[in-house]
Amino acid sequence: MQQNPGLSTVPVMNSSRRTPPVATPANSDTATDAHDRPINLTTLWQQMTTEACICNDPLVRGLLSTGIKSHTGFAAALAALLGRKLGDHSVATDALAELVNECFTDSPDIVCAAAADMRAIRERDPACADYVTPFLFFKGYHAVQSHRVANWLWFSGRRHLALHIQSRASELFAVDIHPAASLGRRILFDHGTGIVVGETCVIEDDVSLLQGVTLGGTGKHTGDRHPKIRRGVLIGAGAKVLGNIEVGEGARVGAGSIVLEPVPPYTTVVGNPARKVGTRHSVLPSLTMDQTLPAIDYII
Repeated sequence: MQQNPGLSTVPVMNSSRRTPPVATPANSDTATDAHDRPINLTTLWQQMTTEACICNDPLVRGLLSTGIKSHTGFAAALAALLGRKLGDHSVATDALAELVNECFTDSPDIVCAAAADMRAIRERDPACADYVTPFLFFKGYHAVQSHRVANWLWFSGRRHLALHIQSRASELFAVDIHPAASLGRRILFDHGTGIVVGETCVIEDDVSLLQGVTLGGTGKHTGDRHPKIRRGVLIGAGAKVLGNIEVGEGARVGAGSIVLEPVPPYTTVVGNPARKVGTRHSVLPSLTMDQTLPAIDYII
C-alpha cells in the first residue's frame, strides 16, 4: 500500500479487497516523510546533481550522466533507471520507463515514498555517504521502488504485467515481493539479497529488513496468511516470520530467528523458535539499526 504524504499507513488486512490509496494531487514539489519532515524534491534533486558532479572517475562519468545529469528531476530519473533495470526482450526499456512515468503521474505519492525511502537509507546505513549511492547502486532500494510500481499495476487491474515486474525484480535483485504486498514509507532493505515478502504481508512505515528475511506463510492456506510488520520494526539477517501474525511496533527480531507467534511492541525476540529476551525498550530499533541483544540464558 502506498501512503499519501503526511498520513500514516492504515493497512487493510483482507487482501482480496485491498485497493490502492487515492493519490495526492501533484500541485507541490514538497512532500513529507513518515515523521512529517518536509522533503522538497527540487532541493533533493539539486543535491543529487551536485553529488554527481563531484566524481571525477572517467569510467563513471557516463553512468552519472545517464543516471543523474541528463534528467530534469527525481521522478524522471527514477523512471528511466527502473526502465533500464527492468527492461528486457519481452518489455523494452523505453516502454517500461514510460509505464513508470505513467505510474508516477497517476500516483505522485509513490515518488514521495521513493524519496523518503532514499533519505531513510542515507540516515541509517553507515555505508551510504550520499544520495546518489543508493539511487544508482543499492539493489534493495531498486527492489522496493520496483514493487511500488508493481503494486500500482496490481490494483489497477494489470496483474500479469505486475507479476512480470515482480519476476524481473526477483531475477535482477534477488528480492521477491508479491505485487499485492503492502509497503509503507521510509523502508530499508539493507543488502536486500534473499528477502521474500508474501502476498498479504503488511510492512508499515520506518521498517528495516536485512538480507535473507522471509515474511511468509505456513503452508497452502489461502486468504490473509502473511505477517503484519508494524512501524519501526528491525528484523535481522536470515530471520523468518511465518503466518498471519503481528510483529508489534518497535519490536526487534534477532538474526536467524524463526518467529511463529506474535511479537509484542518494543520487545526483542531471538532463537528457534523465537522467544522474548531482555526488557522492553523505548526506541524504534529500525532507526538506530541497533542489533545488539541483551544477555541470553540459553544456547540454540
